[in-house]
Amino acid sequence: MKKLIAANWKMNKTVDDAISTIKELKVLLKDHQEADVLICPPYTSLMAAGSEMKGSIIKLGAQNMHHEESGAFTGEISALMLKNASCEYVLIGHSERREFFNEDNEFLNKKMHAALKHGLKPILCIGETLDQRQKNETEDVLETQLLACLRDVTEIEKVTIAYEPVWAISRGNTNTKPATKNDAEAAHLFIREILKGIYDEAKAKKVRILYGGSMKPENAKELLEMPNINGGLVGNASLSAKSFFEIIKSAR
Repeated sequence: MKKLIAANWKMNKTVDDAISTIKELKVLLKDHQEADVLICPPYTSLMAAGSEMKGSIIKLGAQNMHHEESGAFTGEISALMLKNASCEYVLIGHSERREFFNEDNEFLNKKMHAALKHGLKPILCIGETLDQRQKNETEDVLETQLLACLRDVTEIEKVTIAYEPVWAISRGNTNTKPATKNDAEAAHLFIREILKGIYDEAKAKKVRILYGGSMKPENAKELLEMPNINGGLVGNASLSAKSFFEIIKSAR
């Protein structure tokens, strides 16, 4: 399975910054074909980023979307708008959306259906908090999130899952510790087992499951060598083209 290395720039980079970073990354990637590469910039940079990516291996994704096609939803953006901006992927249910914007599993399930309806490939983010992990609730949380967010979703082959243990996401804190490769692999294996139960073994094997908790050049190789870790959802370490490229190179 070809790995996917995705950059989530969150609320960082102006349009000029985005173009500059993509230009630098394109040069670094000129001879690279081993992994699929995705960048999810802020909304304001989508059109410019998509234009700059043309002719390269880099794919464009959005960080979020609303489930309605249009309407009185000030500040929101729809799947139709993302498609028009040349997006191929969209993040659904990132932990920051769940925590800071109170997005629950039922709401995220609507987004999953809307994304697939309009030809976007959703990356469904799931993961436990530190409190939940300390209470040994990790598997219960992951199963609940998967079952609810994937309710009535039949096109699982178009879905990517991102396991992001909330306790391991740096959010700019350089002291945050990522999950160990064994802990991450155990969670990924559990997720795949749940997918087997929802669908079947053949379909579950085809789903890419990304790790998204402080992946960086120093730990990318050991994480990506694990059999059920099929890529990374990279935050802070993706803001530098050189740093992001070092992670991409680890996906061989």
